[in-house]
Amino acid sequence: MPLRPSRSAYPLRWRVFDAAEAAAHAVWPARVGKAIPWLMLAPAILLVGLLAISLFDILDASLRTLDTATFLPSEERTLANYARAFSEPVFLNVALRSLGGALIVTLATLVLAFPYAYAMVRTRSAARRKALLIALFLPFFIGQVVRAYGWLILLGNQGLANEIFALFGLGPYRLLFNYWAVLFGLVQYMLPFAVLMLAPALSAIPEEVEAAAGSLGANWGRTLLHVVFPMATPGFVGAGLVVLTLTLTDFAIPAILGGGGQDFIANAIYDQFFRTSDQGMGAALTLLLVVVGSTLVGAVFALFGAGTLALRGRAP
Repeated sequence: MPLRPSRSAYPLRWRVFDAAEAAAHAVWPARVGKAIPWLMLAPAILLVGLLAISLFDILDASLRTLDTATFLPSEERTLANYARAFSEPVFLNVALRSLGGALIVTLATLVLAFPYAYAMVRTRSAARRKALLIALFLPFFIGQVVRAYGWLILLGNQGLANEIFALFGLGPYRLLFNYWAVLFGLVQYMLPFAVLMLAPALSAIPEEVEAAAGSLGANWGRTLLHVVFPMATPGFVGAGLVVLTLTLTDFAIPAILGGGGQDFIANAIYDQFFRTSDQGMGAALTLLLVVVGSTLVGAVFALFGAGTLALRGRAP
């Protein structure tokens, strides 16, 4: 018959832990533990609920036109603001510029992010991987506005880029306040986000799979095309969605690098709310932006699956 351990062989801290565990079971029964995931989701559900409520307020505001006599929203509800958004050339041009810019920036960012993420994941040098990680995270310590003003200094008529051109007898060139300057700044800003989304997808691909493709006669290019790219599709989907939505709603870089002549939809919304005081038109543009962004995200999910967002979707 086994002897019962003496009190001295049962340390005090163990007795304290047992008493705490017993008290926890009494206060928090095991069946209540099933509610823990929902309790953890409660803050997110609350935030989404508040956002949905605010959208109803925006919808109501979008149905009211601006009374030019009193500069107050009208009491009558009408679709006039939406009709203006689809009929006035200024809003159509801004919408096309925003959508086209978002698609160009997304494609360019993915093209540039893949080799960086691949090199960071596959390098065998710890020092090189650390240097790539530091270079990737450094931009996050600098605000978007600061980076945009930095490009003003580098790309201005008297900036570093034109000084280098002058050494070869070229320039000065007008590198700022045009559409391509805005796209350039957006690509530079979005690149770290895309790399961070691509890196986990690439690290999940075993190196043995690439080695197996090489042993079967595939060169490095065919291995990338037929093995790495298809297996990394979830990463491309996640990175593309992040870059697309952030670019479509960006405000600072188009305002600073565009010089007021290359506004995106967020800039137009700001102007309607705070410059012309037309809250109805601003609200209508806001809802249209939400609809367009949600439609694009839904189309991507329908074509490629849910990507890295942990939603169920068709396998790539």
